Amino acid sequence: MSNIKKLLEGVEVEWKTLGEITNILRGKRLTRNLLSANDKYPVFHGGLDPLGYYYNANRPADTVMIINVGASAGTVGYSSVDFWSSDGTYCIEQMAKLNNKFLYYFLLGEQYYLKSRVRVAGIPTLDAFVIEKLQIPIPYPNNLKKSLEIQQEIVRILDSFSMLTAELQAELQAELQARKSQYEYYRNQLLAYPMEESDQSSLRSNRSATSIQNSDNSIQPLSTLNPPTGNSVLQPRGKVEWKVLEEVVEIKRGKRLIKNQLEKTGKYAVYQNCMIPLGYYHKNNVIADTTFIISAGSAGEIGYSDVDFWAADDVYYFVTKNDLKSRFLYHFLITQQQKIYSQVRRSSVPRLSKTAFEKLLIPIPSLEEQEHIVSILDKFDALTTSLTEGLPKEIELRQKQYEYYRNMLLSFPKNNIKLVWDKH
Repeated sequence: MSNIKKLLEGVEVEWKTLGEITNILRGKRLTRNLLSANDKYPVFHGGLDPLGYYYNANRPADTVMIINVGASAGTVGYSSVDFWSSDGTYCIEQMAKLNNKFLYYFLLGEQYYLKSRVRVAGIPTLDAFVIEKLQIPIPYPNNLKKSLEIQQEIVRILDSFSMLTAELQAELQAELQARKSQYEYYRNQLLAYPMEESDQSSLRSNRSATSIQNSDNSIQPLSTLNPPTGNSVLQPRGKVEWKVLEEVVEIKRGKRLIKNQLEKTGKYAVYQNCMIPLGYYHKNNVIADTTFIISAGSAGEIGYSDVDFWAADDVYYFVTKNDLKSRFLYHFLITQQQKIYSQVRRSSVPRLSKTAFEKLLIPIPSLEEQEHIVSILDKFDALTTSLTEGLPKEIELRQKQYEYYRNMLLSFPKNNIKLVWDKH
């Protein structure tokens, strides 16, 4: 902080409109048949993701761009490589007195204003004169060397913050993926029960089980992982009995509610076609500690609720019997997720029939063993969930920190040539 104060202390600054000191250049459209995925130069049109690639460039590296059409109109970008600017992109002509990365960071602070000036009738459009009238600070306007030095130092600081933010995001994402992989590993190991020959014979004779057998009449394995030797925590304990899902649970379908019956807040969440509540209702039709599955929309998604809720008609829920814990069922069904997804009918509205999962084979260990497995997997689930929820919060905090320093470094006064620093 003290270094930043020292850097900005007593800075002379002149404010100029962009139109006074440079030109706003509009790109040239390329038809789609001219683009490819393999040429050298990215083509930017109505967003910061390349529309495609072209064999030629019309703008040099180190150029600031502003999207002028479409949903991204007003978005500020920067290219470190040569590129082609289409007519959906304005570029700011490079000038000797202004560091383009400095200009980029300054315009990022003006992005909200730019977006607010987009004409939204028909295709959203940002006019060039809006950009031309933007005032930008030129430090030490009468000393080019000193001006560029302070611009470069500000760029260096902000680049460092940007890099740290990107590194943090990558680290947190990697940690999250590691947690998920660890959870999946433990889950698959804990549920990798061997099937006795007697169980296989019994199930082969049961017509209801034929749909989940391989062509060689052997039961599909739950996991390809082998429990580590000597790891008693991961190894399944005791014998299990394999049963068809519909034998050990009662599969019930929810009941539709019309939208005018729902409220934005309330006691009982209403689940319809995804894991995000459709709304809330004054009563429930499913009790707490219940596993359920979505049958339309986000068909195949598996959920569990530890509170009472309302299941709509695109939800199947499972009423377990005395020898099966609902939370154990939830963890097991997660291991079968891909198999269930493969049975979804891909029509205009994806749908999952009850027949797609009612014949699944499920191991039934003792209740003590089920509780043991649930306690382990719930701990991993909690760790993963906390990291998943914490990730966007941490990134948001880091982004706010970056914006704070960016605004601090680029908030030059307009009423005098001296930067007055607030010591409080």
